[in-house]
Amino acid sequence: MEFEPTHPAPTQDDEQVLPIHFTGSGSEYFRIWIVNLLLIVVTLGLYLPFAKRRRIAYFYANTEIGGHALAFHGDAWRMFRGFILLAVLMLVYVASGQFSPMVGLVSFVLLCAMWPALWRAGLRFRLAHTSWRGLRMGFTGDLAGAYRTVLPIYLPLIALVALGTLMPPEQGAQSAEPPGGWLALLLPLLIMLGAPLALAATKRYQHNGYRLGSQRSRITLTNGSVYALCARTAVVGLLAALVLGALTWMALVAWQAGADVAKGKAAVVIAFSVGVVLAYAMTALTAYPYFIARLQNLVWNATTSDAISLHSQLRFRSVLGLTLKNMALTVLTLGLYRPFAVVAMARLRLEAVAVVVRGGPEALLADAAAADADATGEAAGDFFGFDLGL
Repeated sequence: MEFEPTHPAPTQDDEQVLPIHFTGSGSEYFRIWIVNLLLIVVTLGLYLPFAKRRRIAYFYANTEIGGHALAFHGDAWRMFRGFILLAVLMLVYVASGQFSPMVGLVSFVLLCAMWPALWRAGLRFRLAHTSWRGLRMGFTGDLAGAYRTVLPIYLPLIALVALGTLMPPEQGAQSAEPPGGWLALLLPLLIMLGAPLALAATKRYQHNGYRLGSQRSRITLTNGSVYALCARTAVVGLLAALVLGALTWMALVAWQAGADVAKGKAAVVIAFSVGVVLAYAMTALTAYPYFIARLQNLVWNATTSDAISLHSQLRFRSVLGLTLKNMALTVLTLGLYRPFAVVAMARLRLEAVAVVVRGGPEALLADAAAADADATGEAAGDFFGFDLGL
């Protein structure tokens, strides 16, 4: 699916629009992807940080801003050090739960306590080793801010895990209430309600800490705007499920009209099962593209610095169409279309953004800044797939 973004024209004479172009191809990335996959399997996962380094370097080298590509200078061995540390922490957590639930709970709390520091270290490493036209980027978010970001999720999550560990299941079986009483129902609700708050805090922490030369980014993002986006996303997913449910019901009625009673009962069971699966899939496939398109626009349009502003015009229908196409071709090719799908989505999302520089890019090049950061947390940056930015 082709997408031609329309970016705003500069409003001042000294402003220059730097369009973003992605020059990579699915066939090029397929070769990198398949080699990475084979080496990860052969090395029992130890090649993961090296594969990640190759992937990042490829996508950066093919992302051109104003005709100049990004560059990634990260050392794969430093990333490997962080990967080993994180693997050891996860292994200790999993193994500790086999000895005693209480030991497992303590390990879980300790892992949660370390995670924000690892996440921040990953952000620092990634940005400190990224450059554009020789100008290094950086991340200046403090450690306390990383911990404040996760509090809306951490507090009810840790309480829920502690409740499940300390409350014997037999106690709940002796009463009509679930184990832990109504608190076991309240805590998941608090986690769900706190997720948009944590997401807003995460984006503010990230986008208030980015740096390019002497330019430091800032974002005007409210909690209300993120809650509104999540509510609209839920409505979009619900409408998709209702439409598919109505179509399934009409097909069921037509099917039963020409069937006998026995076949009609079987048809009800089959159609209901298929309808539930399709409704779930349609909800996810509709809500996710809507969410990522609107979130990208919301976040990047609110991000500026003294000399830089960004404009994102990512369209929901473009993301939806490409998502459906990628899913269909990935299934038909038994997963081999995956690298082509990743490249296509990266191109769509990146080329929907334009960078506006006041004074022109040459003014930015006058300020050179280099930073160094520890790579310990690099593996933690997207270990659980929690990457909501570009």
